[in-house]
Amino acid sequence: MNLLITRHDKIGDFVVTLPLIKAIKEQYPRTKITVLVSKINFDFAKEIDFIDDVILFDKNNLNKTLVEIKEKKFDASISAYIDTILGKLLFKSRIKIRVAPATKIAQIFFTKKITQRRSKVEKTEWQYNLDLAKTLFPNISLDFSRPVITTHTSYQATKKRVILHPGFGGSSDGNLSLDDYIKLARKAMQTSYKVVFTFGPDDKSSKDYISSKLTVDEKSKIELFDSKIPLFEFTKYIASSYLFVSTSTGPMHLAGATNTKTISFFGDSLFASSKRWATISEEENQNNFMLSSEYSKEKYKEIENCLMELLND
Repeated sequence: MNLLITRHDKIGDFVVTLPLIKAIKEQYPRTKITVLVSKINFDFAKEIDFIDDVILFDKNNLNKTLVEIKEKKFDASISAYIDTILGKLLFKSRIKIRVAPATKIAQIFFTKKITQRRSKVEKTEWQYNLDLAKTLFPNISLDFSRPVITTHTSYQATKKRVILHPGFGGSSDGNLSLDDYIKLARKAMQTSYKVVFTFGPDDKSSKDYISSKLTVDEKSKIELFDSKIPLFEFTKYIASSYLFVSTSTGPMHLAGATNTKTISFFGDSLFASSKRWATISEEENQNNFMLSSEYSKEKYKEIENCLMELLND
């Protein structure tokens, strides 16, 4: 089968589609799998060994994308997330079998609509995505090997590194304050682990704040790392670390994909919880905490204790 799998949104959303892709590839290796992804995931997807080909979802030139899809002559497509633009694009591509969740008005453009009711959060996003495979592969086992991504990392992987990725710095539910991230870093400094703060391209204010709060001595021991390297290289960097501490964000899902131990923070609503957005790592490597915007000192202490238990294990 010549199969197109689409997920044209953010980093974490694409990562939680990887179990679907990997399960099909492992159990039906003769299936040629092409993914349709957004620009942020394009180069990253090319590095993943169980993906055969990658097409850019070029929102500024959809005709070019359409031509490329038509040229590949796909037998079927599976879309883990849909909107009207994608629906029209795949309809025009004349792929005969187009599978998608039965959500939104966009479902009218697909030939096989699967009722999932994801809003009930009866399973994680990656499990819902995996279920879509049953439409084309009725006998598929919903299982896959972990780590989902094998990086064959070239970094000096002593594993004696703990990464703190504060992300949006506590500006909404589901994250620690920057001051509490600094407190965690100071506790981690008391162990034998190298402590690193990592920052994405939109995290300059977080980096500036943390830098302003660290002493000269602390700055000599705590690294502030701007992750401006390619996404797959950043994934390797995470994979060569022992622990990744962050809110529920794309890099957290990268850590999960490499089966790196995580301490992860989620909003305390069902929609934002770990019940929906847990990583694709083995459960024993996950330490998930639901946080309100006004979380207690006791909740912070629980997180700190978890960190120290892991680093002193």
